[in-house]
Amino acid sequence: MLDIPITTDQLISFLLVLARVGAWVWITPPFGGKFLPATERTIVSLAFSLPMTKAAMSASTVIPTGPIDILIAFVLQVAIGVAMGLACLTLISAVSAAGTAIDVFGGFSLAQAFDPLQQQQSSVFSRIYQLFAGVLLLVTGAYMVLFAGFSATFQALPLGASLDLGATAQTLTASITTFFIAMLQIAGPLIAVMVLADIGLGLLTRVAPTLNAFSLGFPLKIGITLLLVGVALPRLTPTIAGLSQSSIEAMRGIAGG
Repeated sequence: MLDIPITTDQLISFLLVLARVGAWVWITPPFGGKFLPATERTIVSLAFSLPMTKAAMSASTVIPTGPIDILIAFVLQVAIGVAMGLACLTLISAVSAAGTAIDVFGGFSLAQAFDPLQQQQSSVFSRIYQLFAGVLLLVTGAYMVLFAGFSATFQALPLGASLDLGATAQTLTASITTFFIAMLQIAGPLIAVMVLADIGLGLLTRVAPTLNAFSLGFPLKIGITLLLVGVALPRLTPTIAGLSQSSIEAMRGIAGG
């Protein structure tokens, strides 16, 4: 029979690492939200916690052993994982937010449909951009880059260290700023073209009132939107890479590294 000795410190360290990893995985795309079922997210958390435990133990000077100390450390690790997950979620959600803006200006916001994964109403391009971003994170291996950056936080912020609330708030605020900038960079050119199309239709109506140009506005804007989105989607790969790198920098900022 194979005998694998496991010390108490190793077990406690694994549970604390699992608390941080699990909270982060539960929120961060492409695993967070309802994109994956709870069972798969739990398996992913366990799978990535095992190799991180040894490095986390070597970086930590003190491993809590008392029941109260373990509980406090567990809650702290969950808070750290949630803070880092929120930073990643905020940055990567810029892609789906850009899709929402395109829906509004392209006239697709009226076509709301029930999303069974998110359990809510979702517009067309918001969902397309969200799914496309998740696929790119998986296909390009960007999720592994996120995990590598997350695992490095155990060196900068060991298991026994406390969370710097000031640095966390500053990092999350910067993430929100980056979110709006990235959203405008993704959807801005498409929105500008659609605004120009509205202006052109308005001028055409003033020149030829009997033409009723606005009756042609919806099919025209739908056609323009589909054409522009078809051109823009293949060019999202560098954007996903940049947002992934920004997520790593945000996690490093929260960890104080």
